[in-house]
Amino acid sequence: MVLRKPCVARLAAASKAYGGVEALADVDLELRRGEVLGLLGPNGAGKSTAMALMLGLRRPDRGTARLFDADPRDPATRRQIGVVLQDVGFPPTLRVHEVVDLVRAHFPDAVPCDELLERVGLSDVAGRQAGGLSGGERRRLAVALALAGRPTALFLDEPTAGLDANGRRALWKELAEFASAGGAVLLTTQQLHEAEELATRLVLLVRGRIMLEGSVTQIRARAGMAAVRLRAARLPPLPVAATAESRLDRHIVYVADPDAFVRELVRSGLPFRDLEVSRLSLEDAFVALTGAHA
Repeated sequence: MVLRKPCVARLAAASKAYGGVEALADVDLELRRGEVLGLLGPNGAGKSTAMALMLGLRRPDRGTARLFDADPRDPATRRQIGVVLQDVGFPPTLRVHEVVDLVRAHFPDAVPCDELLERVGLSDVAGRQAGGLSGGERRRLAVALALAGRPTALFLDEPTAGLDANGRRALWKELAEFASAGGAVLLTTQQLHEAEELATRLVLLVRGRIMLEGSVTQIRARAGMAAVRLRAARLPPLPVAATAESRLDRHIVYVADPDAFVRELVRSGLPFRDLEVSRLSLEDAFVALTGAHA
């Protein structure tokens, strides 16, 4: 018998509309301790809305949102979490260490300022005014503030936006260690390789509804397709359910039976070159699964 890990946050049949446009429709979603949950979907799929409901920043029109089995708007409940939203801003004249100390003052057992800045690679700019930080540095400062109160769960909306390769990998390491120690991480990202690297479980949202849920391997398998890459002036007629991405003479065809497609390509007599057949990456699976729905 496999015991389920404790639930940190939950949406139950949650729906939310803005101006008559439905952003979420009867969504059931759980975040559990020890996992990194990757919330994926095209722009406008409802990812940020789902996070806002879990955090109590928005109220569902129907259904419920719970955080540690309590009202997510309760300040005592919120004190157990760390959050990085898409848009972050800081008082421009405060120095980095002053911003950190301002947030630390809200928690009874906050992480020391020097330790936080070291963990996110900002020790060298501790005395700089926040208004003088680069975009990547502002993002790292936001992560430091999310970690300041020793949270049980982290909610991160596009956390690596603006970070360079070293900054991204340092954050990935921090999040993996956080989850390994029993923390819970909800991550929305447009960087699919990031989800592939980090997430222990994925949820794919399309037009406000959950389309698929599972591990990276399970998502690939559910896509049920291979990627056929080639260069040609045009493509032959595609099989039913196949999709293609084309740019000039470069094509990627997502198809369930790549062998049959290649045979048909040869029979068509169309000139082609640089043929390559590969298993789906997470990005390929994402495109194959959302192409008809985005």
